Amino acid sequence: MGGMSVRTQSSEQPADAVHRAGFACFVGRPNAGKSTLTNALVGQKVAITSNRPQTTRHTVRGIVHRPDAQLVLVDTPGLHKPRTLLGERLNDVVRTTWAEVDVIGFCLPADQKIGPGDRFIAKELAGIKKTPKIAVVTKTDLVDSKALAEQLIAVDQLGKELGIAWQEIVPVSATAGQQVDLLADLLIPLMPEGPALYPEGDLTDEPEQVMVAELIREAALEGVRDELPHSIAVVVEEMLPREDRPADKPLLDIHANLYIERSSQKGIVIGPKGKRLKDVGIKSRKQIEALLGTPVFLDLHVKVAKDWQRDPKQLRRLGF
Repeated sequence: MGGMSVRTQSSEQPADAVHRAGFACFVGRPNAGKSTLTNALVGQKVAITSNRPQTTRHTVRGIVHRPDAQLVLVDTPGLHKPRTLLGERLNDVVRTTWAEVDVIGFCLPADQKIGPGDRFIAKELAGIKKTPKIAVVTKTDLVDSKALAEQLIAVDQLGKELGIAWQEIVPVSATAGQQVDLLADLLIPLMPEGPALYPEGDLTDEPEQVMVAELIREAALEGVRDELPHSIAVVVEEMLPREDRPADKPLLDIHANLYIERSSQKGIVIGPKGKRLKDVGIKSRKQIEALLGTPVFLDLHVKVAKDWQRDPKQLRRLGF
């Protein structure tokens, strides 16, 4: 394999190791396995998994706690060729985040040849000089060892071609739980020395309202992705504990609005006799209850915010 090092086992930490803490983000085209990897590292579902771009619009962070280190995972929105004002703004957010984190993990699925989407991101990465980069070959459970070796070599070549010096090239399978700990072992030494940034027990510092909005949005997109790829925004207007409830039977009232761009899309989201919206409500309520650990009453309304993806005022109001 030439001068390329592929890591498959971790080195022992010296007993007097310093404490490190810092930020890492995973990048890669949609469906490269970023969210699944985040969840596997953190050990809980944090980011919203989806096979379409732009579902993780907000910076959802998962935190890996180790005795000698803390690794904060920042999930940037996908980088893509911008077609709208929202696209431009997301791309700026992405570049800023990449320059600010301590390490970038570039995810490439083992079961797909390196394509134009990967190259587009890799070229952008090559422009961010200071931040160390690790190439993570994901979904290794889907290929045999020959195909994996070919992909590792291809990733190595991609780096050479674009002038990116990969700190490591690591094959992992998040679903099979292979090499996930090793990946954390390799990311941690790239963190600066310092105390923990978040108290133990925090898995995410995302405001609960944003996570709730994400769960609703994800459920709403579930059945209609082809008709409405991402023209749905969700705003949680309020989350309040219901008054006059006994302490052992609390109820959280959540009022949320689902915004679509055109009134013609309303029928798609609501569905015949309101069935689809009802399903969205049931599905997201279960996930919200699991997330917050409390029973929830969810009140969902569909509203039209005309062409919100192109309107700066609307974008601000919807939290972008």
